[in-house]
Amino acid sequence: MTYSDELKSRFQAAIMGNYGLPPVAISYGEGRHVTDVDGTTYLDMIGGIAVSSLGHDHPALVDAVSTQAARLAHTSNLYLHEKEIELAEKLLELARVEGKVFLCNSGTEANEAALKLVLLAGKDSGRTKIVAAENGFHGRTLGSLSITGKASIREPFEPLGRNVEFVPYGDVDALKAAVDDETAALFLEPVQGEAGIFTGAPGYLAAARELTATHGAALVVDEIQSGFGRTGDWFAHHAEGITPDVITVAKGMGGGLPIGAAIGTGAYAEALTPGTHGSTFGGNPIACASALAVIDTIEREHLLDNVTALGEHLDARLGGVAQITEARGKALWRGIALTGSYAADVVAKLAELGVLANAPRPDTIRIAPPLTITAPELDEFCDKLIAALDEVQPAPGGRP
Repeated sequence: MTYSDELKSRFQAAIMGNYGLPPVAISYGEGRHVTDVDGTTYLDMIGGIAVSSLGHDHPALVDAVSTQAARLAHTSNLYLHEKEIELAEKLLELARVEGKVFLCNSGTEANEAALKLVLLAGKDSGRTKIVAAENGFHGRTLGSLSITGKASIREPFEPLGRNVEFVPYGDVDALKAAVDDETAALFLEPVQGEAGIFTGAPGYLAAARELTATHGAALVVDEIQSGFGRTGDWFAHHAEGITPDVITVAKGMGGGLPIGAAIGTGAYAEALTPGTHGSTFGGNPIACASALAVIDTIEREHLLDNVTALGEHLDARLGGVAQITEARGKALWRGIALTGSYAADVVAKLAELGVLANAPRPDTIRIAPPLTITAPELDEFCDKLIAALDEVQPAPGGRP
């Protein structure tokens, strides 16, 4: 029995079964690679589900976290500290808005906060209706789950006691029919991540912004997976030039440390008053220091330019591969759509070849590598992906 086998057995005995049995037991990471407990090294193309923005063991992150841990690890919300203020100010700058920030620990908590913001701001008008997208994902706590359009994870817990109308993603006419004067908020991802990386057509978010403004409803843009450079912009909605009322962020912001935030503007910046919300660990000094280091490194190393250029390189490499119908998404946030429902087999084969990816749906392989990935490493992925595809589902007539 390998040490991986031993750990998997212990995992099954001690950990609840909501994740199934993970296939790899990781010991440590370096750069864009992780190594398992038996010494096998993998190219990390999923990045902790779009979290490990700087890869693994990045010196800027290590220094920021270790320095802050030695100085101050926790304050609770009873006291303030410098790093939370610096981070909140930086988030407002990057988001290009005037407003205020609520710091928390995860994406689902950020969306819970956003729900409170829109319901409190709309309380006097009696608005309680929420509009969200089919197959969207906003989290798994009961509040965020109520606006999550992925039915398979929501329905086992219904009824959730909230007035939510789900509409097809990307359909402007459906938005027009749903968003009305009773609507408190419209929640949208600029890119639907868990659905398999789907982006609305150009103008979709702009139409959503116009509709919500017309009806006095909030537009909440969930940038939890798509934010912090993943699509080549600081936030994916920047490509459409809109200003949401609330932006929720997490994942890549912390580079591996648990942190999230809800960024509110106008009335939504002022909705939370003492006692209406809180988090013991929200704005943790170590997590804030980590996020500041991530942001500084993205700026200093020009990583937005890197992911944009490598996204174009990826398109060039995968164009014409017989088993791939399209590489949805942008830059380094991709859903590689296959000709059939064999994505899980390809992901398993990739692991055998030393590459980690995942399959959010039967016909799609998702990648979200560190923003620091290099062109040779991306070529390694493409070469091994093509090899895995040819073994699992050989191209008709073979590969030229």
